[in-house]
Amino acid sequence: MDPTTTPAWSDLRAHAERLRGTHLRDLFATDPDRAERLRLAVGEVELDLSKHRVDAPALAALIRLAEQTGVPEAIEAMFRGDRLNTTERRPVLHVALRAGPEAVFTVDGRDVMPEVRAVRARLDAFARRVRSGAHVGFDGRPLRDVVHIGIGGSDLGPKMATVALSAYGHERLRFHFVSNVDPSDLSTALADLDPATTLVVVASKTFTTQETMANARAARAWLVAAGGEDAVAHHFVALSTNVEAAAAFGVPEAQVFGFWDWVGGRYSVWSAIGLPLLLSIGPENFDAFLAGAARVDAHLRTAPLAANAPVLLALLGVWYANFHGAETHAVLPYDHDLLHLPAYLQQADMESNGKSVTADGRPVTTTTGPIVWGQPGTNGQHAFYQLLHQGTRLVPCDFLVAARSHRPIADQHELLVANALAQAEALMVGRRADEVRVELEAQGLVGAELELLTAAKTFEGDRPSTFMLYPELTPEVLGTLIALYEHKIFVQGVVWGVNSFDQMGVELGKVLATRIRPELDDGAAIGPHDASTRALIEAVRRLRRG
Repeated sequence: MDPTTTPAWSDLRAHAERLRGTHLRDLFATDPDRAERLRLAVGEVELDLSKHRVDAPALAALIRLAEQTGVPEAIEAMFRGDRLNTTERRPVLHVALRAGPEAVFTVDGRDVMPEVRAVRARLDAFARRVRSGAHVGFDGRPLRDVVHIGIGGSDLGPKMATVALSAYGHERLRFHFVSNVDPSDLSTALADLDPATTLVVVASKTFTTQETMANARAARAWLVAAGGEDAVAHHFVALSTNVEAAAAFGVPEAQVFGFWDWVGGRYSVWSAIGLPLLLSIGPENFDAFLAGAARVDAHLRTAPLAANAPVLLALLGVWYANFHGAETHAVLPYDHDLLHLPAYLQQADMESNGKSVTADGRPVTTTTGPIVWGQPGTNGQHAFYQLLHQGTRLVPCDFLVAARSHRPIADQHELLVANALAQAEALMVGRRADEVRVELEAQGLVGAELELLTAAKTFEGDRPSTFMLYPELTPEVLGTLIALYEHKIFVQGVVWGVNSFDQMGVELGKVLATRIRPELDDGAAIGPHDASTRALIEAVRRLRRG
């Protein structure tokens, strides 16, 4: 369904025009119940949607857009195991990875849950051995450091979640994440580690990913230099479906943990790819992490669209991207443990919905996925908030805030929360010129200086934001937050008519890199390239010669 041909799309154009001169302050003034009416909760996560540029008629039109583009049907199709990934003809069933013990999910008529539970049982058993110290290195000592080697979804998810839940981490184990093929990344990670007490986790579904395997081979050579070939079996784990390639690398079959082609990389933290998190927080806390996501899955399926958190988040994103010209979306966690969440969501959103053709191969008719970016507060306040407040671009924002800190120091957490609340309020209400003028006149300013500072200190406000509040960042809360974003992205993809589960745009660069790599060697023939690329290859050769 082309969303721009729906009656709701035409209605939304009219609503956007109608509301164009209406400030958020006015929406609150004319709707005294707004703050309460536009609040909802999923598990322990409370969402305040009241600071958005919508009123009841516009929101109703957005709900109609979801209905007219088939969102309810698409939700059921995902849980039914339909092949929503049309280009690769695969189901999209990451929801099965966090389903309860009685759940049934079928692919081609076969229930996949027994296999899901069997892999999880093996992962749990391995994690318990490592955490207890029963799994030892080549000299008999318990393992202390875990080096996770992956890239993209095989790195961003486990890194983000392991850091986010470090308050629940194992007292002995330390975690290091390597993704960049730049040798500095691996060298820095291994610099102070003892090979005899280091576990290396290689995450690659095919066990052929170029960057991951280059790092894995280098880490293997580092280990073998210290402990010999036999050490590999003690110190390497493979998260892969290619048991044969892992075995050739030296990883015993008992330490190879697979997952399925219906699990996309950026949705894989719930699978074996989440092993670092499982090692860090333990099986019981990992269960809570999955349960938090499963709660959102149930909410997505059962809540009416008008009270459905991921659906509403998705529709508000469509509202700003397609009817207000917003090009970016800022994720602003006022929770330092969520340091890596903006980068994680960059991939989740931009690789999913950064598409210019529809799921059936036609050119899209409207703007699709936003540019996602952000940084933890309060650092961002001293970096880019100036643009958020007084810049010429509209940037919808998400604030994520824990009411309590795992590591309180004096009143610092209260100061952090106060800043988050203040920034969301300031973005919304702004500061009118008449208010500024009165304040400056009281300070004795007159004439040109008064006019200049009045203009400089005026804030338009009317900048929209979502505020997500939770008691503290627990495994269950983190699972809830991630799943809210996953389903938001999915629903937006349905509205825009794109396939949110492939990433064909990533492939061309990989193909060209494989072709260019041997051409960087002196004396090698340089194949057909554009003039710029050919000149750059020659420049790299020259600079490497010194």
